[in-house]
Amino acid sequence: MNSIGIIPARMNSTRFPGKPLVVIEGKSMIRRVYERTVLCHDLAKVVVATDHKSIFDHVLDFGGEAVMTASSHNTGTERCAEALEMIHARDNIEYNLVINIQGDEPYLHPEQISEVVRCFSDPSVPIATLVREIADPEDINDPNVVKVVFDENHQVLYFSRQAIPYIRQKTSGASVSGVRFFEHVGIYGFRGDILSRLVQLPESPLEQAESLEQLRWLQHGFQIFVRETNYQSISIDSPADLRKITNRKC
Repeated sequence: MNSIGIIPARMNSTRFPGKPLVVIEGKSMIRRVYERTVLCHDLAKVVVATDHKSIFDHVLDFGGEAVMTASSHNTGTERCAEALEMIHARDNIEYNLVINIQGDEPYLHPEQISEVVRCFSDPSVPIATLVREIADPEDINDPNVVKVVFDENHQVLYFSRQAIPYIRQKTSGASVSGVRFFEHVGIYGFRGDILSRLVQLPESPLEQAESLEQLRWLQHGFQIFVRETNYQSISIDSPADLRKITNRKC
């Protein structure tokens, strides 16, 4: 399977403008993500897809590969799709598996990427992502932690910012009913033909309600499969989140 890793990186993030270029222990955020990603041997190519020349030039300066995409994209998925088309036209190489890697996880584990890739050993899987069991009870009701429920075949039933499933009898907590809560880990894998179809879909009511793009795919009938991961990762969504990595070494 010919796999490409694409890291969407935009400069004008609402919560953290200039985030890809913020310096963390001597290296930019985007450089850390790129260098962690290229350690994954399941990827034939790694590319940063950006809408800003400063990011583009920076990636080239440290020896990475980047492409310039439109600034009009609303999602990282749209940016990945454009980047894939550009790379295919330029190199005349078709990648049948695309991994969308979040550009704000500077301590990403390369094995997490491999875990997503392995989901596609099943030819029936069109989209795959990761989940991790929630360890901190406070995260269950945190709307910034996206929860996910899935069936016995690891096919997603729903994503939500709310606590799902709802535990009606709360006398002894969720453990009495055997329920485990899972958070979504935002690495996505797409078959190449599926990605091109997803970006043609109109926004859905569920997506608008929860502000979760993946609900658009579910509501339009696309299957998403998950794999459990035990790796911990740190997502930097705002300047305050930089405190999470104080004194951490990579």
